[in-house]
Amino acid sequence: MEQNKENTSSVSRTLKEYFIITVAVLIMDIGIYVFKFPNNFSFGGVSGMAVVFAKFLPFTASVINLVINLVLLVVGFAFLGRNFGLKTAYVTVLSSVLLNVFEHLFPMSGPLTDQISLELCFAILLPAIAAALLFFENASGGGTDIIAMIIKKYSTMNISTALLLCDLLIVVMAFFAFDTLTGLCSILGLMAKTLVIDKVIERMKLNKFFTIVCDYPEPICDFITKELGHTATTYHAEGAYSHTQRTVILTVVDVNQAILLQRFIKKNEPTAFITVTKSSEIIGKGFSNYI
Repeated sequence: MEQNKENTSSVSRTLKEYFIITVAVLIMDIGIYVFKFPNNFSFGGVSGMAVVFAKFLPFTASVINLVINLVLLVVGFAFLGRNFGLKTAYVTVLSSVLLNVFEHLFPMSGPLTDQISLELCFAILLPAIAAALLFFENASGGGTDIIAMIIKKYSTMNISTALLLCDLLIVVMAFFAFDTLTGLCSILGLMAKTLVIDKVIERMKLNKFFTIVCDYPEPICDFITKELGHTATTYHAEGAYSHTQRTVILTVVDVNQAILLQRFIKKNEPTAFITVTKSSEIIGKGFSNYI
């Protein structure tokens, strides 16, 4: 019975992961095809490399994007393991298929609008948000994202800085392949993309650390363990002024559960004293693994 429950939970978790990955790929490809390719924006990634190479080779950016991704995918399997490779292989194939579908459904001979600043914003935001979602699910958009994750695995560098270094060379190439305006937009795009990825990942990893000082800890602990699916640490303490004996509860929950916990405490023990601290680095069972 317990084994069946674990299998069901595992399948459900896998389906959720691949659903998020699929949505991320769709967001990424819209940003690349509609806003990045037509404007020749080359702020990193294999898609940026494909934009530059497409100017000199008799292939579309979508085809070049697929070939480079397949080469780097082999590297990803070798250094990052089977699970990462399977997810990234799925991303690579799905992304390339979608780009080719977009080419047939609504071919674009030029930019969507004549507002280059507006298009640059969407070319930055959509792929950056998608990349953050993929990194969070231990996958990537392929290409230089794979190199960045290898650097992160074998160094102390965070993912956004590693990605910045990987993509810098591609941005420099944009200056030689296109005009100065495109090159400057590519530099701006690279810096903005790095910041967006870093902030989105930090937000997605955000948890709340609760310190709860109360008189009746049992109902609160039961709610944390049975309703929220987490555990807590309790210890007895003495008030410095009143010398009253009270119980201190320490627990960590995600941002949505934090609201539920606060509502429960307010309803069941309104005299409790609570401090809440934000943290995006919680390591241990139920949260992140050790690096």
